[in-house]
Amino acid sequence: MKKIKKIKKIKNLLKLTFLAFALIAFSFNSTAQKKEPTVVLFTNATVFDGVNEKLMTATDVLVEGNLIKKIGKGIKAPQNAEVIDVAGKTLIPGLTDSHVHIMWNDNIEYLIYSSKDGYLGAMAAKNAENMLMRGFTTVRDLGGPAFGLKKAIDDGAIPGPRILPSGAFISQTAGHGDFDTRMQYQSNHFTGQTDLAYSRGWTIIADGVSEVQKASREILRAGATQLKIMGSGSITGAHDPLDVTEYTLDELKAIVKEAEKWGTYATIHGYSSESIMNAIEAGVKSIEHGLFASEEAMKMMKEKDIFFSTQFLSYSATPEEAGMTGESIPKYNEAKAGATKGYENAKKIGVKMSFGTDLLGGLEIAAAQNLEFLARAKYFSGYEILKQATSNNAELFERSGRRHPYQEGALGVVKEGAYADIVVVDGNPLQDISLLGNPAKNLKIIMKDGKIYKNTLNQ
Repeated sequence: MKKIKKIKKIKNLLKLTFLAFALIAFSFNSTAQKKEPTVVLFTNATVFDGVNEKLMTATDVLVEGNLIKKIGKGIKAPQNAEVIDVAGKTLIPGLTDSHVHIMWNDNIEYLIYSSKDGYLGAMAAKNAENMLMRGFTTVRDLGGPAFGLKKAIDDGAIPGPRILPSGAFISQTAGHGDFDTRMQYQSNHFTGQTDLAYSRGWTIIADGVSEVQKASREILRAGATQLKIMGSGSITGAHDPLDVTEYTLDELKAIVKEAEKWGTYATIHGYSSESIMNAIEAGVKSIEHGLFASEEAMKMMKEKDIFFSTQFLSYSATPEEAGMTGESIPKYNEAKAGATKGYENAKKIGVKMSFGTDLLGGLEIAAAQNLEFLARAKYFSGYEILKQATSNNAELFERSGRRHPYQEGALGVVKEGAYADIVVVDGNPLQDISLLGNPAKNLKIIMKDGKIYKNTLNQ
């Protein structure tokens, strides 16, 4: 009898403990539900909306939570709003970069085959924070194991830009994504061994239609926003000369079809004109680099509304400044000559241009990201460059359809209902684009998703 009473007593105690925990959890949830969204009112701003060259003057921008709630003149500040007077400054959308490798912060062979996971993640986290503090609130990552970093940023664990990840590169054997420098090795196709580039999420080597279909499906399964194809030779590739065209038209069409089935698109690393023409015929939506694109290819890109995602800073240096040595030097000089002609053709023909940087190798190299604005000034006006880095990129990102991970508001614009990604510049970057080349000095406020990460307005 005593034993039964003791059991009942324990059961009642457990019930009370469970009830206490439930009440605590309910209290926490109620507090979270009742918490008012952050409210910030920017007043007296000169606003570039990301689309129109004509600026809005003496304008107020109201942010509630992570979205822009209202834009107008003389907006009354809601109760508990933080009011920030930005008179004499230019308020622009958060900057975006259409071509980064946010995980690539050292020699690629070292990262894949020798480094420890802790090093890779720590360096990437620092790179992400630095990008945000340079004013970049959203980036399209075009190859690398960025899914975990993206989640950490989205969860608010670490600061950084939104990431639209591509996951692993799709590369043929001896293609630009074949990073194993050994000339004598046992191919996984014949031995079944697993390449660390595959297991670590950098590259899937796939040859033939059936293999590229499987590779595409694996990458989409992992959560890719878009697919990245390696379609030609490169300057720094382990095995692919600059003039090589990679993948057949049938293979490219198979990859594009898999992307389309998921409602998204494929983009391609393409240098040679043949690789670019093949990519256009296959149905890619963006050409990366395009250094040797012919006028015919450029005209087809414009006709089919394909984005030209090239870089200007990367090919404006000397080989030594770009870190080239040995066999890379003549390849770099050839690429630089092709890039200059490509820029001129792109400007003349009027292809749709995105803003991407593709800076690789270390945090000190990534720190030059904002110098891309200055490198483009030889070919475009401040307005054209800013539009490329805001609403043009956002349009490209939207081609991912339902695979686009950020659907709550618009990106790359300052308008009601858009994400509250805002940068306040000391001066007018449409008149002087070089202001964006020095973010530490000239970017006074950086807001992403309604949260202010930097405010040096009064310093």
